[in-house]
Amino acid sequence: MSENKEIQDLMKNNRTILLMGAPNVGKSVFFTHYTKVHVISSNYAGSTVSYMKGDFTLAGNNFTMIDVPGTYSLTSSNEAEELAILFLKNNPDGILFVLNAADLEGSIKLFLEVKRYNKPIICALNLSDVAKRQGKKIDVELLSKELNAPIISTVAVKQEGFEELDSKMEEVFSKVDSIEQKPIGDPIDTKALWKISKDITDKVVSYTSQEANFLDKFGQQLLKPWPGVLYSILVILLSIAIVIGAGKALRAVLLLPLVNNIIVPFFEKIFVDILKVSGMWGNVLIGEYGIFRIGFEWIIALILPYVLLFQLVFAFLEDSGLLPRIAVLFDNLMSKIGVQGGSLINIMLGFGCAVPAIIGTRTSPTKKERLVVSTLICFTVPCISQSGALISLLGDYSVVLILLLILANFLLFIISAKLLSKFISGEIKPMVIEIPNLLIPEKKSFFLKFKARMKSFLIEAEGPMLLAVVLASILTEAGLLDGFSKVVEPIVSGWLGLPPEASLALILGVIRREMSVAPLIAMNLTPLQMFVGAIVSLLYLPCLSVVGVLTKEFDLKTSTLIFVGTIFNAIFVGGLINQVFSIFM
Repeated sequence: MSENKEIQDLMKNNRTILLMGAPNVGKSVFFTHYTKVHVISSNYAGSTVSYMKGDFTLAGNNFTMIDVPGTYSLTSSNEAEELAILFLKNNPDGILFVLNAADLEGSIKLFLEVKRYNKPIICALNLSDVAKRQGKKIDVELLSKELNAPIISTVAVKQEGFEELDSKMEEVFSKVDSIEQKPIGDPIDTKALWKISKDITDKVVSYTSQEANFLDKFGQQLLKPWPGVLYSILVILLSIAIVIGAGKALRAVLLLPLVNNIIVPFFEKIFVDILKVSGMWGNVLIGEYGIFRIGFEWIIALILPYVLLFQLVFAFLEDSGLLPRIAVLFDNLMSKIGVQGGSLINIMLGFGCAVPAIIGTRTSPTKKERLVVSTLICFTVPCISQSGALISLLGDYSVVLILLLILANFLLFIISAKLLSKFISGEIKPMVIEIPNLLIPEKKSFFLKFKARMKSFLIEAEGPMLLAVVLASILTEAGLLDGFSKVVEPIVSGWLGLPPEASLALILGVIRREMSVAPLIAMNLTPLQMFVGAIVSLLYLPCLSVVGVLTKEFDLKTSTLIFVGTIFNAIFVGGLINQVFSIFM
């Protein structure tokens, strides 16, 4: 079913309220409040690029609320705007429009575009606390008259104003069945819209002398090349240090002893001492590649500490407003390699997981930009699970190898970006990025996001990883690994310089990227073999879930080319490094 038909059926068969507004205005908090469906919201534009739906009740009437992707206009300049227009054209019963008190003029302009569709509309004037901090005083009553719509002042993250908003929602939307449908009004010229928006803003906003606080001053400093670039580099280095350092400590002090001294001996006692399991089944369950041995070691001790630390750090960068500032500061550098700075947000998101990062490219203004960034993420951006496995592989031997891997990753990223930008046809247009206010993340939202992402990791990643563990155990015990190793020996041992049993990594990597690293940890590898294995794993093919998203977002041909391309690229680069460095070692 096409997205168009899906939306038509949704709007036809349900009473629907559209939740609309500009990016980064806090719509997701309103959506969670009414539908109880938790949406991961972030302090930067474009964090919601598809629609979400959830049911709620008003005055005994059932409604479906649709969180429409945030847009700055309705001019069909990208997929998010086209989706918003599609919803408006499919006859919603009402609209909850979220105005940005800190950027009122831009919000009013979008509101006027939405209002011409002549649907019952209520406005929530959100971020009122930020506007006050900026010295802005908004006459809400006068604004309501100017826009001819009820307006409730809110601070969504603190639930301020929600009781009054709930009451107004019941009053207006419970009567939608009796409201006469009106035709869509004529479009207004963009320049005229901006003039009207400015005139209204000038009428309703007054200013008081307000000294900028520390966060405002620091936020402005971060937007200047100096010292902004220095601060950004320090933020990135500190983030890496926290993830690697604290992750290694958590793994060494808590998780490895937990697995090796408590969990594995517990299952050994059950299967070996009590149940007397031996032979093939004994090896499958608790042997060298046993499900209850490497299952816990790989999943808990190998990857979990780094995933946990990354999600904490990344959530802070998102909610504080640091992420888009870093993107803006590095726009000049990114444009030199063929990618504009706004895409850096999706690239950094890819270090968490490639799936939302690829979906996030929907905000890109051109198809070429989407394809270049999505391919870059698949070719050179390791997800946090994979990064955690790589740190475990190299970190126990030498921090220098980790630093060399980061440097190699950076160089490969630049080379790949230049080549992709050159050979993929089309144009890359500058993307307008809204710079959010710098703020201390609100605790409840911060930990809800962390909880949601960890839950997603445990459900979506741990299952396939457990499947990979079972496959590894069966392949090893059945002797099938030996046969496969002989087939690929010229590549694995001859070209890459790895032991034959490393072929297991290539098999498991098809299921999950990080599983291409796990088997290497138990092998007695030389420093060069470790580095080559890490490079191959870093560049190896994306997870099956990523292939599915690529097929959906682009087409089967594109996803197949990327899938095959990553395999060739990983083996070629890994082998090249092995052959070159073998000469000197």
